[in-house]
Amino acid sequence: MAISLQKGQKVSLQKKSSAGLGEILVNLNWNSTPQNQGFLKSIFGGNQGIDLDLGCLFELKDGSKGAVQALGNSFGSLTRPPYVSLDGDDRTGAAAAGENLRINGNQISNIRRVLVYTFIYEGVANWQQADATVTIKYPGAEDLIVKMDSYNSSDKMCALALLENVKDETFSVEKIVQFYEGHARMDKAFQWGLNWRPGRK
Repeated sequence: MAISLQKGQKVSLQKKSSAGLGEILVNLNWNSTPQNQGFLKSIFGGNQGIDLDLGCLFELKDGSKGAVQALGNSFGSLTRPPYVSLDGDDRTGAAAAGENLRINGNQISNIRRVLVYTFIYEGVANWQQADATVTIKYPGAEDLIVKMDSYNSSDKMCALALLENVKDETFSVEKIVQFYEGHARMDKAFQWGLNWRPGRK
């Protein structure tokens, strides 16, 4: 069973034991290969694949803020701050496992909020062809599905879901699916307050 979230809908992750929420897995999968755009376009690179990157902004209770993403090799850590880690970087979308963020739900008392996002590192900003889906899994509960069902944007950045600490007992999860020109614009919209500079991976 799975619960498909509607835009703006919030649900709560409930603790299943006194230890905490356990490991929360955020998985991104997408279609890396655009539909055929014609012979001439394929010669000149028109059928370039889409490289989506999964990442997140985090804010801890002690005021620490940052990003976990492949860009800049900021892969995080599950066992020490920020208690969020990125498994790796799927450059093609062909990996069956997609890309995975892991959040240590047992450290919820140290985490204020996490904004999950994706951005197109390489390829055309055609979100409809990318057909991306985020699945949030955690122990003893139905999967939460965040479908990217808003496509009309040429911006390469998309805020997907916001997890917020509620009384150190649970995270509320809200479907966002809002597009931005880049990291700095998204940061400003959610009042994170980080300083951004260009980077490569």
